[in-house]
This record gives sequence, C-alpha cells and structure tokens, in this order.
Amino acid sequence: MREVGELRIGVFICHCGLNIASVVDVGRVKEAISALPGVVVCEDYPYMCSEPGQELIVRRVREFNLNRLVVASCSPSMHEPTFREVARRAGLNPYLFEMANIREHCSWCHSHEPEKATEKAIDLVKMAVAKVRLLEPLEARKAPIERSALVLGGGIAGITAALDLAEAGIHVYLVERSPSIGGHMAQLDKTFPTLDCSACILTPKMVDVARHPNVELLTCSEVLEATRTEAGFKVKVLKRARYVDESKCTGCGICTEHCPIEVPSEFDAGLGPRKAIYIPFPQAVPKVAVIDQEHCIKCGLCRLACEAGAIDFNQEDRELELQVGAIIVATGMGLLDVGTLPELAAVRSPNVITHLQLERLLSSSGPTGGRVIRPSDGKEPRSVAIITCVGSRDERANPFCCRIGCSIAVKQAFLLKERLGPDTEVFICFMDLRAYGRGLEEFYARAREEGVKFIRGSPSDIEPLPDGSIRLTVFDQSTGKLLEVVADLVVLVVGLTPSPGFKDLASKLKMPVGPDGFALEAHPKLRPAETPTKGLFIAGCCQGPKDIVETTSHASAAAMKAASMLLRGYIVVEPFVASVDEERCRGCGRCEEVCEFGAIRLQERDGRLVARVNDVLCEGCGSCAVKCPTGAIRVHGFTREQILAQVGVAAG
Repeated sequence: MREVGELRIGVFICHCGLNIASVVDVGRVKEAISALPGVVVCEDYPYMCSEPGQELIVRRVREFNLNRLVVASCSPSMHEPTFREVARRAGLNPYLFEMANIREHCSWCHSHEPEKATEKAIDLVKMAVAKVRLLEPLEARKAPIERSALVLGGGIAGITAALDLAEAGIHVYLVERSPSIGGHMAQLDKTFPTLDCSACILTPKMVDVARHPNVELLTCSEVLEATRTEAGFKVKVLKRARYVDESKCTGCGICTEHCPIEVPSEFDAGLGPRKAIYIPFPQAVPKVAVIDQEHCIKCGLCRLACEAGAIDFNQEDRELELQVGAIIVATGMGLLDVGTLPELAAVRSPNVITHLQLERLLSSSGPTGGRVIRPSDGKEPRSVAIITCVGSRDERANPFCCRIGCSIAVKQAFLLKERLGPDTEVFICFMDLRAYGRGLEEFYARAREEGVKFIRGSPSDIEPLPDGSIRLTVFDQSTGKLLEVVADLVVLVVGLTPSPGFKDLASKLKMPVGPDGFALEAHPKLRPAETPTKGLFIAGCCQGPKDIVETTSHASAAAMKAASMLLRGYIVVEPFVASVDEERCRGCGRCEEVCEFGAIRLQERDGRLVARVNDVLCEGCGSCAVKCPTGAIRVHGFTREQILAQVGVAAG
C-alpha cells in the first residue's frame, strides 16, 4: 500500500445519470470543493461506479499521487465496497476512503428544492473531506468459522435451504418447533397457477431432507438463546419431549385409534379433530406420534396398544448446545386474527371461514376427505363468496398488501367450480386484482371463462341469515351499483403476518425487524437474503409475504450466501471496531454492561482490571465509547476527532 505522507485528497462526484444531476448542481459542488485545502483533484463523471468511472479514479490516484479519496454519489450501503476495492486497485489503503451520500440525502429527498439540495450536497462533501483528513490506514482480518449451519423453520424455505447446504457438504441442524416439518405448504391442496398437487411437490423434499446424511432434524424444538462467538454462533435449543421414542415408533397410528380424547386439529385449522396422541398429517416427517400433555388424561391406553413399546411418559425436555458458523432464519408466516377487525368479530357464523380452512376442506387428506361442505350442517354450498384483502391494505391491521391473496382467491374459485360443479356460483370481492407473476394473468382469465364472478368492492355489511347462509352488501365500483349477494359459504382471504414467536426469536438473534414486523434485510436489492450481522441470513416469508416460487428462490439464495462463507472457512472482520487505551482504562466495567454483542470483557493486567475487545464479536456500534467515563475507548473509522471535524464543518 502507498505510504501516507502529505495530504493529497481526490474528490470524485457522480451524476448518477440524472438521479443526482437533475437536482444537484454538480458544477457548483465541484467548484466549492476544489477550493478546499488539500484537495488536489476534484472531478465529476456521469456514472462513477461504471468501469470507466472506476478507471478514472485509479488513473487520477496514480497521476497525482493521491493518498485520500472521497466519492460523492449514492448510499454507502450500495457502493462503499465497490469504491474501497477501487482504492485497493489504485494502491491505496481501502480505508483511507470516505463516501458522501448526495443522492438519497440530497437529490431524492429535496427533488423540488434544487438550491437547497445543492447547498446540502456541498456541506456533505465538505464533511467527508474533513473526516478523510483524519482517517488512518486500517486492515481487515480473517477469522475462522465453524463449517456447520443452523436452519430455523421446517417449511419449504427451511427444507430448500437445508438441502442446498447439505448438498454442498455442510452439516445442517434443521430446527422446527412443530412435530413435523412441512410448514404451511403441507396444508395446501394445490398450488397456483399450475394446480399441481402441493403434497406431490413437498413430500419428496421432506423425505430427502430427513434422510440426508448431512442434515440433523430437530422437531418439537425451539431456540432458547443465541450468542455470537469467534467461530460463529453458540445456540441453545430446547427439544421438547414427545413422550414417544422416535427410534421405536413405526407411525402405524394404532395409539391414536385407542386414545379417547379429541381436540381441534391445528393442522386442519380447527375444522377437524385430532387425538391427545397424534401424528399431525399422513405425510408427516418424521412420522412419529406425539403426546399433547395439555389434553392427555394419562389413561395409558396408547401404551397398552403400542406393540413397539414406543410410549414413554418419563421422557423429559432436553437442552442442546450447538456451535454453528451460520444461521438461516426461515420461520415462515402467520395469519392475521380476523377477530381483531370489529366488523368480522361480530359475525358469528361457522359458515364464514378463512382461506386456509378452505384449503383443508379441499385437501384429500383434510377433515372431509376433499369434500367442500358448510361447517354448520355438512351440506355442499351452492354459492360461495370469497373476500380478498381481509386485514390487508388496512391501517387497522396490515397496511401492506399480502401479495398472494388475489392468486389464492382465483385458485380457490377455480377449484370450487371443479369440485362443486360448474353451476355453483362463485363470487370474488376484491379491491384491486393483483395477479402478478408468470402465468397468473392467464390463470385469472381462465377463472373468468369458467364463470367466476368478480366484484370490485369490499362488503360493507356481512349478515348471517337464519338458514345459515350469509348476506353481503357490496358496492361494485366497476358498475356503480350496490349489490346484494347471498352465499352459502364465505371465505376470507386474510392478511399475512410474521409467524407466532418471530419477534421473540429476532430479539434472541439480535436481528433487525422492519416496521411491518418482518425481518429486515441488509439491502433490499443487493443483499436480500442477508442481514447486517455476519453469518445470519433470512429465507422465505420471514422477510415478507411470498409465493412458493419466490420462497424457494430466496431460500436457495440464502443457502448459497451461507455456503460461500462456510466453505471459504473464514469471515472477513471489518476494522471498524472498538479498541481500548489500557493506560486510560480504569476497569469500571460500564462498557461491558452496555455491549449487546458480548464483545467486551474485563481482564486482569499487571494487577488491575482493564477492558479487552474481541474484534470478531464487535459490531462497531459505539455504545461502549459513549459510556466510557475516561475516553479510553475509540471506534476505528469513527473516532471522536473525526466526528467532531464533520460537526464543525456542518456548523459552519
């Protein structure tokens, strides 16, 4: 790397096409910055991140012997690594570089105030120049990691990620809190737009992941605690007792036949019963019974009936401690509780069901063997109304679109026509039909051809009638008419939420969560499967609502990112970490108290306590530096002097 002597600063301003240049007067910015002391070169270019733009920087560094760089362009989260690599190619230490964001912070947020946007851009670049004067050469280092991974969630996302990792030769722990893997996809009858059998796609994958030699399947399990270590993560997992020996159970189901207790089945969305000892569904993996201790009356009939001797009431919960290099969160989604919406909470009718309950009625393995009936009397409905956006795009519940609700409604309408006959009336009440994706527009057209009636409007009134049918009052925006629809069965396509317990899990993993409650990715476009924490990845609907195609694609992306890191055998530790001046440290321990990442520990040195920082665990948040009463802690790249220099420029 080039030795740092006299300050020779190069500033490069990007037009970003018209993203910046249409609002910010780049010429004025260039003129103002060129006059600053130490600035040897100040140039602008239409696309600084392009190959010609990068080569321009490399040439100017070598031509003018530059030893500091400032690039004024877009967000550092997008292109800071790009320009660090440019500095490295030019022979500079990559950390003698600073970036000023004049796109998101100026042109985009002040698009109607070009004068103010330009003044702000000048200030931001001046602040970057003030900081870059005080930067010191830093070096990243490599830290070895465990070559194993933990996948949280056994739905299609978790199964896909686990299989991809296992095929790459990585040992995987697949943790699922339910008695079987499969997730929501296992509850579906068919998938849109091809109407192929959900179980036919999913079941072979479930079997593959359970039999793979590199996958250790942990069902009835959940994370208790997770801490960062130098080698990755140390995770405590609670494996709840099944009270059935997994090595002995053959999945014959005789025990369930003899159990006298029946309760509503969670897998069948409450429409059918299950026993106190049960196998969740016929294709369950592992196909091992589990005893529900809350409802079991300890009669012992299951033990007497079990020829394999698998029933064990003495089983206890176990805590497992796993050391892994990466974690993929694939905890899926939940369904909005429609009882939170007053207009629906007041409608007390068994003939108003959710779309998931209809899936179970449609399924051949469901409570009715695939017959669609009214829950109130067991009769086949002759008219069905499907209402989309229930709790979605609604400020009282989910302000966001669930993305797959319209496609679900079209699929279920098509299946209802198929199962109940072409003369069955099927209505879809919708706000906007968003049948995006390959083949879905054609699927929607097919449903219309089959006689499905589409009404653009949400019901203003839902009233149960004495005969069990439901009367809906809907204003059809397409015709401008107020319609009255009487349906034997009403299906609510309810909004999607993060899975139950996700918020608590995110807290344990110290994973950021967005305002919608779903996991927040490191970058929505460039790093959609990663989180800001190294080694922690996200897959599927834990990041937001997705269909099966998007979910599996996202899961494979997360697995690829994790595998590329694990197979390399190390992570790169950025140098923006805290360091302690041990001569000034008095060992008070306040830094250790506020460190959320366990990166600081008090240790004895020459007969006194001093703070020591583990740079692998440190995230460079600066909490310790703020709390230190003696100023003994500094964060490289964000020192007190550097920040105050920027503040001084901003203050004028």
